[in-house]
Amino acid sequence: MATTVGVVVFPGTNCEMDAVFAVEGMGGEGRLLWHADDDIGGVDAVIVPGGFAHGDYLRPGAIARFSPMMGAVAGFAADGGPVLGICNGFQVLTEAGLLPGALQKNSGLKFLCQPTMLRVETSESILTGRASVGAELSVPINHFEGNYTCDGETLARLRDEDRIVLRYVDNPNGSVDDIAGVCNEGRNVVGLMPHPERACDELLGSADGAVLIGSLLDAA
Repeated sequence: MATTVGVVVFPGTNCEMDAVFAVEGMGGEGRLLWHADDDIGGVDAVIVPGGFAHGDYLRPGAIARFSPMMGAVAGFAADGGPVLGICNGFQVLTEAGLLPGALQKNSGLKFLCQPTMLRVETSESILTGRASVGAELSVPINHFEGNYTCDGETLARLRDEDRIVLRYVDNPNGSVDDIAGVCNEGRNVVGLMPHPERACDELLGSADGAVLIGSLLDAA
């Protein structure tokens, strides 16, 4: 029986089918979850995908965090369920308090859409279980507010607890400590700004994201 991954859809989400395509290409089953529902429907893992949830009004993720579905996702995560936030999904997870820190405008105030090299910093997360520490992956970015920030105490805790999952090899957006992705204390919730679902097939320019999506399926 295929692993089922729920993909949350908000008004303004635009990467839901990319996520479903990647999951199904890796042998899983993708299932869309509407933001106004309050039940994840028995899925094995959840992806909060990229886009512009609620038009990014106020700030990215600030309205989406109040959607009934996010209450269900928070409960799923509290029970140890694997949750992955990609790009706007990462922003939603920080706004919802499922991950520490926040995402602000890129340094230079430029929208970035380009391939980016990432370095795997830990294999102890639902996103990197198949990956080797130190491996470099080519995964595209597509964001304006992807500059990760947090206070000094939070940064020290992330470092000490090995919760920085991915770093940029050549920081494109000004993120503190070159951070591209982090996980929660339970290591079952991960957020990252780059798009692994867009790097699961060589026809898209890179298949390096497959190790990350595959890791999520393993965790589920």
